[in-house]
Amino acid sequence: MFDLAQFREYIIKPSTSIIKEYSEDAEELLVFTCAVESLGGKYLKQVGGPACGIYQMEPFTHDDLWRNYIKHRTRLTYPLGYNMCINQIPLPQRLVYDLAYATVMARIHYLRVPEALPNKDDVDAMWDYYKTYYNTSKGKATKAKSLKKYKDFTTSPNAK
Repeated sequence: MFDLAQFREYIIKPSTSIIKEYSEDAEELLVFTCAVESLGGKYLKQVGGPACGIYQMEPFTHDDLWRNYIKHRTRLTYPLGYNMCINQIPLPQRLVYDLAYATVMARIHYLRVPEALPNKDDVDAMWDYYKTYYNTSKGKATKAKSLKKYKDFTTSPNAK
């Protein structure tokens, strides 16, 4: 599990700022997603599955983001190329070893959603948003377990 203060300061904030998509609401949604998907960074690769990184993004989703969203938006391609040295679609495995890249990709995943981000203080709204747009109705995440994982991550000794 990550030190949450360092995760926020050195990964989430600078990574999402690269693409000018930092906000406190986005930060908290990414913390929530990381907590639920990888137990706050414990897992870098899905056990018995294809998902990669601390946000457990599927390779198909990664590639789809590039082919059908990012490549059509120079406001994303330019800063990703310049700041992350990306000149072609990276392999999904980069999500495993590059925390900044994984964070940017999770944030971009949420950018495709037309609905506004939930308020950072509304954990129920974060759950609904995450479940609808990240985990999906077919995903295995349940509300009770997800809220517990988020609480454990944000109230652990590493959280402050």
